[in-house]
Amino acid sequence: MWRTGLGAAAWLVLVMSYKPVDTAKGADAVASDKFDQSWISTLFLVCAFPFVIALFAFAAQGALRRLYLRRSLKPFGAVAALMGSMATFPLAVAPDPATTGFRDAIGFPGMVVLIVLCTWSLGFALYGIALCLNHVFRTADIHEVLPPVLATVLAWAMAALDVINNANADVPVLARIVFLLGAPVSVTVLSCWELYRLRKYHNLSLRQALGR
Repeated sequence: MWRTGLGAAAWLVLVMSYKPVDTAKGADAVASDKFDQSWISTLFLVCAFPFVIALFAFAAQGALRRLYLRRSLKPFGAVAALMGSMATFPLAVAPDPATTGFRDAIGFPGMVVLIVLCTWSLGFALYGIALCLNHVFRTADIHEVLPPVLATVLAWAMAALDVINNANADVPVLARIVFLLGAPVSVTVLSCWELYRLRKYHNLSLRQALGR
């Protein structure tokens, strides 16, 4: 949570220094950009964590493998809930014939219900994205060492994506490098510290989790 707060503060400094917001339209664009970035991070994590969980489970020994695969149902349930909440928006606003026909079929009462559902889903999705990124999709339910490992993988993957997309191209090179490396380096350091505390105070380590 501390890293998230500091990251948000660093992002605000970057925006105010190199992308000043002087109109309501500019503020809306900046807010939309930040939401898109959070949503991309969530989608990236959705794509990355099944592979990490699979690698973690199949690297485990004997009965631990089956245990971790069974426990993975809770994180996958969290993903399904978030994706399901977002699925209500295409039903309400998509212009294609199938969804238009659906809206015509349910009539005015159905549209009222759909609008209420979309409004609830928006709050659920925003809150869910924050929780998913903060708690790494409940992967501690599989094993306590997984969140720091997965958070590190995600942070470096997102940094690589920013390099590929040439993010913040209008920011000076030195500031871009600092901002680009700040997130993955700080996540890696805090993840290592978390793993150290798990090992020191709770006798939980990656090797012990894999039964090796």
